[in-house]
Amino acid sequence: MLPRWELSLYLLASLGFHFYSFFEVYKVSREHEEQLDQEFDLGPGILFGGLKKDRTDFEWSFWMEWGKQQLVWLLLGHVVVSQMATQIARKHRPWILTAYGMWACWCVLGTPGTATIFLHTLISFCVAQFRSLFLSWLCSLFLLSTLRLQDVEEIKRGWYKTENEYYLLQFTLTVRCLYYTSFSLEFCWQRLPAGLSFSFAWMLAYVFYYPVLHNGPILSFRDFVSQMQPQEEHGLLKSSLPVLAWGLGRLFCSWCLAELMVHLMYMHAIYSSAPLLGAVSCWTLGGLALAQVLFFYVKYLVLFGVPALLMRLDGLTPPPLPRCVSTMFSFTGMWRYFDVGLHDFLIR
Repeated sequence: MLPRWELSLYLLASLGFHFYSFFEVYKVSREHEEQLDQEFDLGPGILFGGLKKDRTDFEWSFWMEWGKQQLVWLLLGHVVVSQMATQIARKHRPWILTAYGMWACWCVLGTPGTATIFLHTLISFCVAQFRSLFLSWLCSLFLLSTLRLQDVEEIKRGWYKTENEYYLLQFTLTVRCLYYTSFSLEFCWQRLPAGLSFSFAWMLAYVFYYPVLHNGPILSFRDFVSQMQPQEEHGLLKSSLPVLAWGLGRLFCSWCLAELMVHLMYMHAIYSSAPLLGAVSCWTLGGLALAQVLFFYVKYLVLFGVPALLMRLDGLTPPPLPRCVSTMFSFTGMWRYFDVGLHDFLIR
């Protein structure tokens, strides 16, 4: 361990580099605000003194728009249904949550989208009965490849009125592919603890578990089934309240920080403007790089933090949230500690 004074010196230097480079990005954002607004249609900001908002990060804008529309209410509904099932019908809670997940999926993706997820799950389950790793991987890759077939894309686009609905189905099918792949591989290995089964009902419970349905994070079938089993009651509702309060507080702070970043620094718009990139200083370029990766980190604190909080309320142990990228010095660390659920899935 280095001496404390040396660690403090490095910390101050690092913070100084961060804040000065961010200040340079902020200055460029203010100087070229009108130009960027004309080119990329910056959104009207209702927060932070009416500052305009950089909306060119598709992922953040997409999920925030869906969150305001329906997802937040469906996730709150999951919390209510899960807590009621825990108190009233603990033994049947997995099947109650399965039914709720399928209903919530139908609410946002409609009958064709829900039927497509169910069909993919059924095909994967049938192929898994051969207990062949090769066939299971081949099936998963085939189902994943259907997402990029032009004719299939046109059919799915015809199911919806907006592109956002189509993209939500694509995101959901992509993440579900990892889930039914996990079931198939565990079925081939037959490594579940005693008393746990590989029934189709458990596969549906796993695939349609709503908090992670659209965007993850990834939890293996083995972990899901073993943790979802009915357990003895020890005041779960009371113990959930501090978890809920702490989780909501962290989520609110992370969301505010992400929104502050896209209001103060138009990093994604600047990044998309080649003439502007060629004109800014090296400090600004460094600040853009730092702002990009740190916004990505804060964004996933929110996008993974919401389902992780709901999983904790259900008694599940979610993968750890992403680790701050400024504390990592290698891409090996990024790979291991950013999306821990995906890393654990691939290692397994």
